[in-house]
Amino acid sequence: MISKSVYIDQLKQGMNFSDNWVIVDSRLAQSKNGPYWDLKLQDKTGVLDAKIWPPLSSEFTDLQPEQFVAVQGEVRSFRDRLQLVVQKLEPWDIQEEEVNWADFLPVSSRDPEEMLRELEILCREELKYSPWKKLCKKVLQDSEIRGRLLRAPAAKGLHHAYIGGLLEHTLSVGKICLSLSSLYPDMDREILLVAALFHDLGKAWELEGSISRKYSDQGQLLGHIMLTLEILEPFIQKIKDLDPDLVLHLKHMILSHHGEYEFGSPKRPKTPEAMILHFADNMDAKLNTMGQVLETMGQEGANWSAFQPSLQRYLYRPVHTASFHPKKEENKGVAKQCSLPLKE
Repeated sequence: MISKSVYIDQLKQGMNFSDNWVIVDSRLAQSKNGPYWDLKLQDKTGVLDAKIWPPLSSEFTDLQPEQFVAVQGEVRSFRDRLQLVVQKLEPWDIQEEEVNWADFLPVSSRDPEEMLRELEILCREELKYSPWKKLCKKVLQDSEIRGRLLRAPAAKGLHHAYIGGLLEHTLSVGKICLSLSSLYPDMDREILLVAALFHDLGKAWELEGSISRKYSDQGQLLGHIMLTLEILEPFIQKIKDLDPDLVLHLKHMILSHHGEYEFGSPKRPKTPEAMILHFADNMDAKLNTMGQVLETMGQEGANWSAFQPSLQRYLYRPVHTASFHPKKEENKGVAKQCSLPLKE
């Protein structure tokens, strides 16, 4: 099993070490001393620039993205950024099942299998209309869909962009929709859950299941919304007692969940349920993005973030009310000793 012992976020200038990495970008460039390799190496904590200078560079004729390599080198600083100067490199010839992917790709803090089980439990407990229950069961028990869901991120580089991210996002959107339907009892609670479950299903096909997470041809040409409808259609056709008007509403909710035309939505929400799904999806995506930025700021001790293009704003890390709560006594729960003198 290929795994790691040192991660990018642990590196400091001057460190010498040997470890395993995956190449996510490679380029053979030219310096005054001859050709050199300009690499980007990745693990679950980030991406690191690496250089193979002459004469070592001439030993490698082909270094490709998504190739696993054992690297020995020294960490140096260049223009205030850490980079690895490679002293030795050996490519690995391995099968996918021999890789501990959680070491090389960002992963959800929650186990994907656990999240998938929670989605199935929600469907069993919340869906009373038998055709909805049948549809969800058939889709979630399909081996290809199940396998893709367990690996898929929810996006290439913004919200939930890690293994299990699509399931994490789907589960959160489902719970938000159920909570909002409790505040607005006239809502169709069941179709909200079904739409939340399937709204981003096509993302498991939109992005390739590779390390670099490139857009697939389907993703580039159709997009995840159209892919979702294509994937669901054969399952819908098999549920003979599913009311056509409910199917129409479900498809509208999926088509309109991006909210506005300028955000890639083929349709704008035209029902209350479609509006709730749109806001639930948007809220969870933005809060996840903000949460990742604020977590990094907390580690760095900063109060203001750099400008966030996806949110079109700077972010501020506020003081939390909980920091003013009275501190618990360390010896709470331990019986206090009597200060009176003991009788002899």
